[in-house]
Amino acid sequence: MRKSENKSSPGPNGSSSLDALPSGLAARVVNVQGSSAITRRLMEMGVVPGAPIRVVRTAPLGDPIHVCLRDYHLALRRVEARAITVLVGG
Repeated sequence: MRKSENKSSPGPNGSSSLDALPSGLAARVVNVQGSSAITRRLMEMGVVPGAPIRVVRTAPLGDPIHVCLRDYHLALRRVEARAITVLVGG
């Protein structure tokens, strides 16, 4: 089985999705896309614009992603992380 990774380049303003953020790099949440119950639950847990976030590590097969958000840790599916737009170093 081959590990698939999102190799997308950052947007014009340095933003990218959380699933493309390398481990250890600090960023700030810019936007949470979608209108599903998962998106709403992420925002209830503090994944809101302006929140500091950092990828701690990624599981060996790429899913889930361990992130540090404010003062607590979350494990997010790659699909959920892809819906979160971040600004690196913001």
